[in-house]
Amino acid sequence: MKVFVTGASGYIGGSVAKALLDAGHTVYGLVRNPDKMEPLRKIGIEPVLGKLEDTDILTEYARLSDAVIHTADSDHLQAVETIIAALRGSGKPFLHTSGSSVVGDDARGDTASEQIFDEETPFVPMDIREERVAINKLVRKAGIEEWVRGIVIVPSMIYGHALGLPVESDQLPQIIRKSRELGAGVHVGKGVNRWSNVHIKDLARLYVLALEKAPSASYFFAENGEESYGDIAKAVSDALGYGGKTWSWPADQAIAELGDWARFAIASNSRVRAAHAKNLLGWAPKEESLLSWIKHHLKE
Repeated sequence: MKVFVTGASGYIGGSVAKALLDAGHTVYGLVRNPDKMEPLRKIGIEPVLGKLEDTDILTEYARLSDAVIHTADSDHLQAVETIIAALRGSGKPFLHTSGSSVVGDDARGDTASEQIFDEETPFVPMDIREERVAINKLVRKAGIEEWVRGIVIVPSMIYGHALGLPVESDQLPQIIRKSRELGAGVHVGKGVNRWSNVHIKDLARLYVLALEKAPSASYFFAENGEESYGDIAKAVSDALGYGGKTWSWPADQAIAELGDWARFAIASNSRVRAAHAKNLLGWAPKEESLLSWIKHHLKE
């Protein structure tokens, strides 16, 4: 297939693009920065210079391609609407990237939720995730009403080295950065809040499987285990040579420094199970666990 990937120079997008290339597909990669075009060419991606606001470019490459995978911005409504309009009536796959913070709570690190979600579990999103949930529903609705094979992939906390360009994930690097700043493994509040997680290589394989096999209007959590932020902080501390020492970052301070991102990304609970991915697609994660990866690769 010819696949148009937005965010091709990013952590998820670049890794997915590389996995697509390895599977024999052709990849057009949307990139904002001209400096990233040549590195993309070197790994086999045909770069497309543009932004998500460039509706003409999105429309052109969505129609040129056999499928679209959107990884650049989960909350960019205009881009999603543009891609759906371009693909309307074609039956082509449109894979949209969300994130499992949609089921997150406002624990601020101080409570461990007993609630575990699979793809069929009803939930009410936090206020700062209502728009993301609405976009997810729009993509799935297109899979029913617009003759677009709309698919939503919902990764949990992602870790591991990117498969494409040397870029980082989101949550874990912030914890590592703050831990290095303070000389101790950092967690928000009591650190008892729990998040599911997935290795980037396993996640990239899921995108390839979903592209090839997923039915229209599908919704897939991506996870292969879970940990508390307190245990993550201790593992980071050990890996960085701080002897397991940890430090509680008050939620208000974390939010003041990192914005609402801290509230839903590192202070909440997000416990999910990838039932559909494993049972419907045969997705079988095989990479090492999060704590093992921290122990063996953090200093790389």
